[in-house]
Amino acid sequence: MKRHLMVAQSGGPTAAINASLAGVIRGALDSEAYDKVYGAVHGISGVLDGNFLELSEKAREDGSFLDRLTRTPAMYLGSCRVKMPTVEEDPSIYDRIFQTLEEMNIGAFFYIGGNDSMDTVTKLAAVAKKRGSDIRFAGVPKTIDNDLVLTDHTPGYGSAAKYIATSMLEIAHDTYIYDLPCVTIVEIMGRDSGWLAAAAALARNEYNITPQLVYLPEVPFHRTTFLEDVRRELKRSKNVVVAVSEGIRDENGVYISAKEAVADKFGHKQLSGVGKALENLVKKEIGTKVRSIELSILQRCAGHATSAQDLEESVRLGSYAVEKAEEGETGFMPSVHRLSDEPYSYEIRMEDLQNIANKAKGVPREWINEAGNDVTEEMLRYIRPLIRGEVENEWKNGLPVYLPVAHLNHVGE
Repeated sequence: MKRHLMVAQSGGPTAAINASLAGVIRGALDSEAYDKVYGAVHGISGVLDGNFLELSEKAREDGSFLDRLTRTPAMYLGSCRVKMPTVEEDPSIYDRIFQTLEEMNIGAFFYIGGNDSMDTVTKLAAVAKKRGSDIRFAGVPKTIDNDLVLTDHTPGYGSAAKYIATSMLEIAHDTYIYDLPCVTIVEIMGRDSGWLAAAAALARNEYNITPQLVYLPEVPFHRTTFLEDVRRELKRSKNVVVAVSEGIRDENGVYISAKEAVADKFGHKQLSGVGKALENLVKKEIGTKVRSIELSILQRCAGHATSAQDLEESVRLGSYAVEKAEEGETGFMPSVHRLSDEPYSYEIRMEDLQNIANKAKGVPREWINEAGNDVTEEMLRYIRPLIRGEVENEWKNGLPVYLPVAHLNHVGE
C-alpha cells in the first residue's frame, strides 16, 4: 500500500517557495511510493495543531493548480516562527508529531525553508533515527538571504535580486531628472550577509553608474569613511545612490541603526532604520538634499519581477527531494552546484542536513572591493544568471492572478 507525503513551509516568504512546493507535489504525483500529499498549514505548528490541506486532491481536480501555484508568491501553506526544543528538553512535542505522522500513514516529510527550518527538520530526522522510524525527512532550501551553506545559492534569492536590481535602476531614472546635488540611500534586507545588497550593483549599465556605493555586513562600517565616500562621489556626480544592507555594523559589531535592535525567538536581531540613520548623518554633516528608502518586505516576494531561472530551479529541487526520499534517503537537503557561469549550468546534489543547519554563508571578502564600499565583477558574474528569464503571469482587471489564500486568514473564526 502506498504511503502519504507531508510538506510544510516556514520562515520568511519568497517569490519562489511555492514553486518548490509545486515541485514536491509533482514529484509525489509521479512517484510509485506516495499517494496523497498533505500540506501542514503554518509550518510545524500545523502538524501540532492538526491543520492540513490535501494538496494532491487539488492538483488532480484542477489542471492549472500546480502552474498557478508555481507563479504565486509568498507561502501558500503559511509560515510559523517556532523554535523547536531538543528532544531532551521536551520529548512530548516529538511524541505528538510522530503520532500524527504515523496515524496519517506519512512516509516522508518535507520542510521548505531557510536556516531555522533546516534546524527543525534536522532534529526530526535525528529523532526518527533514534526511534527506528522509517519516515523520511528532508529539507528543501529557500531564503532570499542566500546564506545556506553547501549550496551555490538558494531559491528565492534570484527573484529578490532581480527585484532589487530593477528597483535600483528605476531609482536611478528618478534621481537623474534633477539638476541639483542629491543623495539617495536605499536600505536592503540582509541581517548578517550582503548577498541582497550586492545585487543592487546589477543596475549599472552603459548610461547608469548608480549605485556608486554598496555597503555589506561582511566589512566593518565606519561613519567617517562613509562621509568621505559620499563627499567624493558628490564631486563626480550630482546624483549619488547608496545601497546598504540593513545589518551593517561598526568595528565593534554594533549595528548602525536608528533604534535599538530587538531579538526574535531565534535570537536574530530585528533591524530597522539604518537608511534613516545614514540619511540623518548625511543631512547633518554634509547638508545636501538626502532621502532614504527602505525596500522592506517588497523585495521578498514581488511576483511581478520573478526570475524564471529561480522558479525552474525551485521546482526541480522540490521534485528531486521526493525522488531521493522514494529511494530511501533521509536527513538531507537537495542543493545546487554550479558548473559554469557562461553558459550557466548546474547540477543538483544531496547534502547532509547536519552539515547545513545552524551555519551561515556570507559574501566572500574577495568579492568586495578593498575599500569595502562596492562589490567586484566576480560578485556580479555570480548573480547575473540567477535573475534571468521572465515569468508569464496571468492577469485580470490589470492585476496578476494568484492562488487564493483565504485558508490562512482565521480572523473572526
